[in-house]
Amino acid sequence: MNKLLFTFCFLVLFSVNSYGQLFKNFNVFSVDDDIQLGKQLRDEIAKDPQTYPVLSERDYPEAYRYLKAMRDQILNTGVIQYREQFAWELFIIRDDSTLNAFVTPGGYIYVYTGLIKYLDNEDQLAGVMGHEIAHADRRHSTRNLTKQYGFSTVLSLLLGGNPSELSQVLGAVTGQLGALKFSRTSESEADAYSVEYLARTKYQCDGAAGFFQKILDQGNSQAPPQFLSTHPSSANRVRDIQAKAQSLGCDTSLGGSNYEAFKRSLP
Repeated sequence: MNKLLFTFCFLVLFSVNSYGQLFKNFNVFSVDDDIQLGKQLRDEIAKDPQTYPVLSERDYPEAYRYLKAMRDQILNTGVIQYREQFAWELFIIRDDSTLNAFVTPGGYIYVYTGLIKYLDNEDQLAGVMGHEIAHADRRHSTRNLTKQYGFSTVLSLLLGGNPSELSQVLGAVTGQLGALKFSRTSESEADAYSVEYLARTKYQCDGAAGFFQKILDQGNSQAPPQFLSTHPSSANRVRDIQAKAQSLGCDTSLGGSNYEAFKRSLP
């Protein structure tokens, strides 16, 4: 950590009238911290195959090939800030009863088979993947940690605290990252970026809206997945995603690729 840089940022924050807005989006953690936290969480997940039964890429090459092609379409749009720095590794978790996907800091992406089989087409899945990539690229997890642990607490460690104490703090929060819930602002931002990403791909740019619409159409018969919180409401998110697509003038027609074949490649 560069102590002089953080001291400068600290002084700037207190010298401007818009301190509140700056602090709202401020992230005390460095990009290297995101990378290290992501690696730690990836390793913890790998140690717990009972909770996270990750499918082997060797055993399911077709499924991984399909998902990686989707991921690469988004990553190669030229608008991912940490395209080169983050790992962007992809894992499929075998659990048909769970509608979920999540991403760690540093770009480790996990998608459950339950979510894949629930969705109707590849555009919806691309919308979800764009949403998750946005969470990592906008560094929402460590922004939330800055807010959760307090600016002064984390900054004091970075500026003059015992290195081992800082390491303990980072290690302690690693176990909580998978359970962190994003704020309303972070969720809305990830939705909007998903549209921007997909606007530069072959996919329906408002694909994420199709997922929310399915949740709405099913009413209470399907519990909302953890990875996309119910705030703002699904109805509002459909509206906002479609409005973003309209403002960009991007393609909202379905891609219509072989999504069913992809589903069949899974166990």
